[in-house]
Amino acid sequence: MATWTKDELNKIEHADELLIAPFGSDNTPRPPTTIWVVRDGDDLHVRAFRGRGGTWFRAATARHAGHISSGGVDKDVTFVEEDDPALNDRIDRAYRSKYGGYSDSYVDPMVADGPRAATLKLVPR
Repeated sequence: MATWTKDELNKIEHADELLIAPFGSDNTPRPPTTIWVVRDGDDLHVRAFRGRGGTWFRAATARHAGHISSGGVDKDVTFVEEDDPALNDRIDRAYRSKYGGYSDSYVDPMVADGPRAATLKLVPR
């Protein structure tokens, strides 16, 4: 399985936003959506603000593949669903730490049950 380089991890970790474009049935990227991204060790995670019913999340979990762009890094990725409570607690803390300067009306929903259930690890391809 491929891994992120330290340079890629650092660039994406320090970027405020990430463009995510799940692949469609024809294996081409759908139009990108701007989302937040956090780092946990050597892994990168994203959550769907609207939970599992969100458009980009449904597309990402239909094919489990797509393309991301963030911090000058462009990469095809595999989307891996995460549901480990301890991991989700760490991701909650990472969202609060990284995005704590934003209004609570943006940050609090990212650590609520709906988005927690829509957590994906980004694995480079």
